[in-house]
Parts: sequence; C-alpha cells; structure tokens
Amino acid sequence: MSRIREKVTVIGAGSWGTALAMVLAANGHEVRIWGHKPEQIEEINTKHTNKKYLPDINLPESIVGYASMEEALTGIEIVVLAVPTKAIREVLRKMIAVHNEPVMVVHVSKGIEPDTLMRISEMIEEELPEELLTDLVVLSGPSHAEEVSLNHPTTVTVSSKNMKAAERVQDLFMNSYFRVYTNPDVIGVEIGGALKNIIALAAGISDGLGYGDNAKAALITRGLAEIARLGTKMGASPLTFSGLAGIGDLIVTCTSVHSRNWRAGNLIGKGHPLDEVLENMGMVVEGVRTTKAAYQLAKKYDVSMPITEALYRVLFDNVDPKGAVDALMSRMKTREMEDLTNVLQEDKKD
Repeated sequence: MSRIREKVTVIGAGSWGTALAMVLAANGHEVRIWGHKPEQIEEINTKHTNKKYLPDINLPESIVGYASMEEALTGIEIVVLAVPTKAIREVLRKMIAVHNEPVMVVHVSKGIEPDTLMRISEMIEEELPEELLTDLVVLSGPSHAEEVSLNHPTTVTVSSKNMKAAERVQDLFMNSYFRVYTNPDVIGVEIGGALKNIIALAAGISDGLGYGDNAKAALITRGLAEIARLGTKMGASPLTFSGLAGIGDLIVTCTSVHSRNWRAGNLIGKGHPLDEVLENMGMVVEGVRTTKAAYQLAKKYDVSMPITEALYRVLFDNVDPKGAVDALMSRMKTREMEDLTNVLQEDKKD
C-alpha cells in the first residue's frame, strides 16, 4: 500500500517506544527516537540494539537516536509520546522549552495521575499550549512490545476527538502485522488501558499464591465489570470495554509473562515486599500508581470497585495478599447480571 512518508519522533526509548519506532520504520517513515540516557542512544545509533529493553532484537538502521530533545524535534510534525505516566509532565515541559512549532501528539502510555485524577490526554492538554498541539490521539490495545518487535500479529485501536487525526495515525502505523482500528471514545480507550493494569496486578498475586486459573478467570471477569462501572460513570461508552482497549488488553495483560504488572503481582503473591519488587523489575509498573488513582476515582464517583480496593490495601496498607484475595472470594452474594444492567443504565443517563 502506498502511504505518505511522515517525519516522526518517538519520545521515550523504552521497550514500547522502541517497538513502535520499528513499526514506523518498517512503514518507510523517517523515525527518530529520543532518550535521556546518552549511552543508550549511542547503542541505538552504533549497534542498532536496545538490549536493556528488547534483548536479541536488531533495530532498523534507519531509526536515529537523539539525546538532545531540541534536535530530536526539529522539523517534526508528529510526536509519539511513550514515557511512563509519572514522567509525562516533565517531558512535555522539556519539549516546550526547546520547541515552538505545533505538533500532533500520539500518546501510547497507560495510566491515570493520582490526586489530580487526570487521564493522560488531559495531562497533555493541560501542559501543552493550545497553539503547539494540532491534534491529540490515543493508541491502546493488547500489545506487548516484545511481540511487536518480532513482527507478530498485533491489533490496536486509536482514538481522538478529531477522527481525521485518528485516521491519519491509523495510516501511520497500519501494516501487514500491525492492524489499527479507530474508536471515537477517548475516555473509554484511556480508562480501559489504564485500569487493566490493576486487574493484572491482582491476577499476578492470585497466581503467586498458587490459586490457579479458576480464581484468575473470576478476577478478570469481575475486574472488567469494575472497569466498565467506573468508565461509564466517567462518560465512556460501555461498548468500548468489550473491544480491544477493554477485554482485549485485559486478557493479554493478565495472562502473559511479558506483562510487567502480572510479574510484579506474581512476586507480591509469593511474599516479596512491594519496594523490593519495584526495585528489581527494572521497568515502570504502571498499575501501582494507577491503583491509587482508581481508588480515589471510585470514592469520587461512588462506584463499587472491590478488587481495586483490595489491591490498594495490599499495596499501600500492608494487608496480607492471601487475606485480601480470600476476602474477595467470600464477599456478600450478588446477582451477576445486575452489574451489566447498571452499566447500561448509566450509559443511557448520559
């Protein structure tokens, strides 16, 4: 398929940013990648590898690494923002300090900021002056960087308030192994992508305790109900949670050894303290921060989120993981279909 050759800078040289840079390079775009560690950028440019994040993967030589934010952004119209939630504001401020030309931002991170309770798109809109942001697009869905870097079949979704912008990003990334759908529901796509990390942590804890597939299936299913309850209360469409950014991302994150949130939960379930787990992971575990934010959102919107609350107690109140999971399984009886009915009713109110 013929496509317009775009100039794109990926901000963030972690596993996901690097994997997406590989997709863009495979599609014939001019691709730059910025990282804050000069030694890592030198490795990308001279050895064409990023061994810390994607071992045994050779990068296309057309990907050029930059340690200078100003140089990385010169002449660029599209920025792919691939940094952890906690670094987004700092990185955007660095961008503003050295770049005064308008850009489209495609954010690919998954999280919610504690205390402000902002979704990532809201953080970006707050930090970037209106004249510097032409469009804002979210890319999300079931996608492990390790598999994308091997050209394994992957399907994601993109969302924006401006669907023309979403379609431009769809064309930017789409190829024979990386399929891209569009979805107008920005809130649902962001909430689904962020909250699935909470359920993945809980699933990992359950596995670490040795509770098996039955318990994990229950956590995933009931976890989806929690995500949908909160998401629809915040204005999302319930249909989004039955799609790629909902159940799709939830399944892959709760069941794969590639999932850092599942791995972190698994270690916690085996008795390792949170601080030790986070120190040894080597990469950001977004679900920890998001658990705090979702717990606060549940209180704000008066939404029942028992899995999120139980995980919050384990992470921040030192509650025993086994006791928390056992308490979840022995909660008061309820009717399963009430959840679906309530979610649909909330959507009709909106």
